[in-house]
Amino acid sequence: SAIPPASAAAAVFKRKGPSRLKFMNGNLFKYLDTDIYITRSGYTGEDSFEISIQNEKVEVFVQKLIDNGAKMIGLGARDTLRLEAGMNLYGFEMDESISPLECNMEWTVCLEDNEREFVGKEAFLAKKDSNSTLVLVGLLLEERAIIRAGHEIYLDAERTIKGIVTSGTYSPTLKKSIALARVPKSNKEICYTEVRGKLLEARIGKPRFIKEGKFIF
Repeated sequence: SAIPPASAAAAVFKRKGPSRLKFMNGNLFKYLDTDIYITRSGYTGEDSFEISIQNEKVEVFVQKLIDNGAKMIGLGARDTLRLEAGMNLYGFEMDESISPLECNMEWTVCLEDNEREFVGKEAFLAKKDSNSTLVLVGLLLEERAIIRAGHEIYLDAERTIKGIVTSGTYSPTLKKSIALARVPKSNKEICYTEVRGKLLEARIGKPRFIKEGKFIF
């Protein structure tokens, strides 16, 4: 898909239009005598737009964006951006078997009202109070190697405490290997993983590496 900069979108709409939208807001805009819906959001961690448009108008619309400076990207680039921003991907960081506690999504569960009931509340609270709950962390590998989904993570050099990488890639922004991993709760700042038979050391931090183009890990 094309992710247009605000300048490209403004040129297509002949006025500021979408560039006036605040982050996570959307509205209808006129294009070729019809309404299309645009939100200033996106699954990349960057300032981007999502566009809902009729099928028959897509090709002309995208070409106009390209003519005004937008460039096409693929799913691989989008996946790298969402990983740098620490965004979960369904089927990797989260699925129906993973608790919100284990994928950095606890904030989505409302516990402020003690009388509010929901399916699984008792199990959720029990897991929340348990020291055995796994947590999602970010990993930064200083050595020249790439951690991939499925790699085991060890919180000690003896490999007795294990976790698992959920997503991993090379970060073009940081020029280092980064990953999200689900591991036992710990105060450790260093962990280990094996790549091609070699035990490598990685830093542990919050599951987010970049915000607004700046390194925050």
